[in-house]
Amino acid sequence: MEQLVKFVIGAAAAIFGGKLMAEALYGRRKVFVSFDYENDKHYRFMLSAWHANQEFEFKFDDRSSGEVQSNDIGRIKAALANKIRECDVLLVLIGAEATKWHRDWRLIGYKNWISFEIAKARELGKRLVAVKLDRSYESPEELNGAGAAWAMSFGDEQISKALREA
Repeated sequence: MEQLVKFVIGAAAAIFGGKLMAEALYGRRKVFVSFDYENDKHYRFMLSAWHANQEFEFKFDDRSSGEVQSNDIGRIKAALANKIRECDVLLVLIGAEATKWHRDWRLIGYKNWISFEIAKARELGKRLVAVKLDRSYESPEELNGAGAAWAMSFGDEQISKALREA
């Protein structure tokens, strides 16, 4: 039995390489979900429901931030940066308001929190997955040239495929 375990681990290492080996064996990436809380939180909740349901392929290790209980922009940025640092992949839900200007954009340093999160993930060398909730929605400019894997609709198979490609 021990030899079989060593063989499987060795084969996975040969096929997938160092960091991806654990992902291959356990099938879960550490994912931070970036989304517009006011308008798209039901999509975020759906991801958790898919993960919990054995009938769905979609599985992930959720590293997203809960609501940060502060009005201090610097504190919020630090909390988000720490959560993004813990993840392997930033999954961006692109809804109708994903490129809307936030009232505190000057303090955030970006158009909105989604743009900040994408820029922070890029700075930290994280993989990106972009999910269009509707094909007509404009994508945040920080995704341009970022090498993101894309899902052009919100479905468990499409998102799972994009996560595998990231």
